[in-house]
Amino acid sequence: MLSKEVIDKLEGAFPLDYGESWDNIGLLVGRMDKEIKKVYVALDATDQTIQRAVEGKADFMLTHHPFIFAPLKKVQAHDFIGRRLIRLIQKDICYYAMHTNFDVLVMAELAGDALHLQNRNVLGAMYEEEDSPKGIGCYGNLPQAMTLEECCHIVKKAFALDWVKVFGSGEKMVKTAAVVPGSGKSFIKKALEAKADVLITGDIDHHDGIDALAKGLCIIDGGHYGLEYFFVPYMKQFFKKEMKGLEIEMEQRTSPFRIL
Repeated sequence: MLSKEVIDKLEGAFPLDYGESWDNIGLLVGRMDKEIKKVYVALDATDQTIQRAVEGKADFMLTHHPFIFAPLKKVQAHDFIGRRLIRLIQKDICYYAMHTNFDVLVMAELAGDALHLQNRNVLGAMYEEEDSPKGIGCYGNLPQAMTLEECCHIVKKAFALDWVKVFGSGEKMVKTAAVVPGSGKSFIKKALEAKADVLITGDIDHHDGIDALAKGLCIIDGGHYGLEYFFVPYMKQFFKKEMKGLEIEMEQRTSPFRIL
């Protein structure tokens, strides 16, 4: 299968038009006529994941987060962006990023399913599609009212997390939850407008957390990586279903940091 055929399948299911204007998605490195036999799927194109793709003899690398955002004037090996680009080009690996288009079309639904949210709505609606809005995050009712501490355990189990960071009393009762996988501090206002009791997201800093709590919104921070990792197994299954014959390898869950 040619790289162009792989990309046509991806963009047929996850059109680039659904990505945000600031994003950098699509084919970032490589050529359309490359013969693809093996795909490596990861959340990020780090030195480590690129090396695993090289060692596994992958022809095509797919990640959720693009590692190129700003325009490049130079490509040099002593710069980490340049180093990664050179490595991919040297090994003739096509590199494709699928970020906010995936967030809009799939991520909110996956997160809501993982938490069994009922009466679900899009949190940050961006597109109206046959009376079904698409956007970032979602909110809805938890299966039943529960304490914030019980909700934390449900989040840990749903996303296979070792830990969560919590703003709010463990005894507080919560019923309505909003979830934004990845970085969700910019959605605190929308979660409050949706009258959510708790926002489940990542990358919440000290001030945003305590300010949200003061306004009546509890926060469960499961980490950016932890809440978005399910992109990796989801896309592995997509390839296996839609592009039979390709060999698929995926990044095993490996947090980018440790808590000592």
